Amino acid sequence: MRLKKDDTVKIIAGKDKGVVGKIVKVDPEHDRVYVQGANMVSKAMKKRTQQDKGGITQVEAALHVSNVALVTKGNEATRVGYKVENGKKVRYAKKTGEEI
Repeated sequence: MRLKKDDTVKIIAGKDKGVVGKIVKVDPEHDRVYVQGANMVSKAMKKRTQQDKGGITQVEAALHVSNVALVTKGNEATRVGYKVENGKKVRYAKKTGEEI
């Protein structure tokens, strides 16, 4: 998985196309990411304690990795590549060549 938690990404396909947000959670087993404030769905939550309200809440649903692209410092969507520098594997933006 080339994307990591706290990366800023832009959604490039689907109902939230164009939305920019941070990755909240990564599921590498299923190639999915959860983007903060994007792909919101309604979920029925059970009341668990006396103070907990329960009811219907809005939560982020998973997006496939192919539907998001990393955003660089110049607010440009790009793909991610790997290269080895000084014996360390580093991620870099394919469009600009800058390290991530």
